[in-house]
Amino acid sequence: MNRKEKSLQALIGILRTSSTLEQIVRKDVACYGLNMTEFSVLELLYHKGRQTTQTIKNKILIASSSTTYVVDQLEKKEHVRRDICQEDKRVTYVEITESGKALMDEIFPLHAKKIETCFGKLTEDELVQLKELLKKVR
Repeated sequence: MNRKEKSLQALIGILRTSSTLEQIVRKDVACYGLNMTEFSVLELLYHKGRQTTQTIKNKILIASSSTTYVVDQLEKKEHVRRDICQEDKRVTYVEITESGKALMDEIFPLHAKKIETCFGKLTEDELVQLKELLKKVR
């Protein structure tokens, strides 16, 4: 097998694995009444604190209109609140509420354990190696 064929097989393996992991995560966060994007936004705010909508868009890799929609949905659920920047009214900050923090306090450890289980067949050294190999591909 030549390098081109090996590269194509590696790509297929990464895509299949990514799809499997995505299905597991979707199912897991759905148990908490969230979709993946909502969970991603909450997780970002939970771990990094208040963020601008632009930063959320860039970190979560979603379109501006989708960011607004997701923040709207999380605001309706009272998990986040918006705060308009007083120095620059064009900038809006989003921060997690006490309700959102309480939810993440409850569900994030369970979610993290679920993800750890997905990688249960890998040693800690293999996990580090996988991370480094994927970085090289990026």
